[in-house]
Amino acid sequence: MKPRGGPFPSPAPHPHPHLTCLPPLALSSLTGREVLTPFPGLGTAAAPAQDGTHLKQCDLLKLSRRQKQLCRREPGLAETLRDAAHLGLVECQFQFRDERWNCSLEGRTGLLKRGFKETAFLYAVSSAALTHALARACSAGRMERCTCDDSPGLESRQAWQWGVCGDNLKYSTKFLSNFLGSKKGSKDLRARADAHNTHVGIKAVKSGHRTTCKCHGVSGSCAVRTCWKQLSPFRETGQVLKLCYDSAIKVSSATNEALGRLELWATARQGSPAQDLAPRSGDLVYMEDSPSFCRPSKFSPGTAGRVCSREASCSSLCCGRGYDTQSRLVAFSCRCQVQWCCYVECQECVEEELVYTCKH
Repeated sequence: MKPRGGPFPSPAPHPHPHLTCLPPLALSSLTGREVLTPFPGLGTAAAPAQDGTHLKQCDLLKLSRRQKQLCRREPGLAETLRDAAHLGLVECQFQFRDERWNCSLEGRTGLLKRGFKETAFLYAVSSAALTHALARACSAGRMERCTCDDSPGLESRQAWQWGVCGDNLKYSTKFLSNFLGSKKGSKDLRARADAHNTHVGIKAVKSGHRTTCKCHGVSGSCAVRTCWKQLSPFRETGQVLKLCYDSAIKVSSATNEALGRLELWATARQGSPAQDLAPRSGDLVYMEDSPSFCRPSKFSPGTAGRVCSREASCSSLCCGRGYDTQSRLVAFSCRCQVQWCCYVECQECVEEELVYTCKH
């Protein structure tokens, strides 16, 4: 576990250099009692939401009764939820591609019933993907009840012209809070931890919301600027959440007598002041130590047969079992030349490549 008293080490370039993991940020209250299935509706066939098709799409998604009602009233939402499911899954698998747990769909149900670091990441990346996909759907015109972001909040508002459709993060976070159905208070540690990690995902998207501008004028002058609000690529959000996973905080519970409710408290560490025991709003939190994920279990398929890098990952990924080496021929384009006019002509070359896979 890494210390919390300063910026965490991160690979370069860091997508958000001003972040430790995530800075404090005011968010609408979620409690963890809401139904939030990370990557909802995976495995069902997608279809364009036209005529009454979106009603059938809503019924196919793994949603609560109330969420299905909201979905049926909002044409375009079912498709957006599918986009979010795919976005979150792809990013999760990318971030964990070289680790023992690689965000496999196998074992997902078992993971979501526990309080591991991996569970925390699933809740965070799922809420982040929902927030991102909803904001993008608004600016793309796929949602009937929202449109472009129209609240830049700039000091010199008269100097700016908003000529491009910005991602509507304000509507996205407000709708998501309503969609998840926040309730006040919770006496369950797991519920509070899930809610906390859901906040972290939303906050990760907010931290990448930036103003993008283009200048217009004679000889490149910036007499007029066209500006809009834009979300950062979701890959950057995934990198931030992976940093949060790497520095996640193990928590237990304690009753706050002044407020009369359960609070999350981090496990005491040597040198940490007592007042710093509560996890920060940007920390991912977990309650149980993770299994090794080396062998098949109800949480993962294990690492046997996984491709690894001999220099970088085979030692850890193969859990000491060793690895097999195979050679294969790989075809690629080579000796390319530009021909007049106007195409590139290449030859096909073949080279031998070594592939390393973890032993069973």
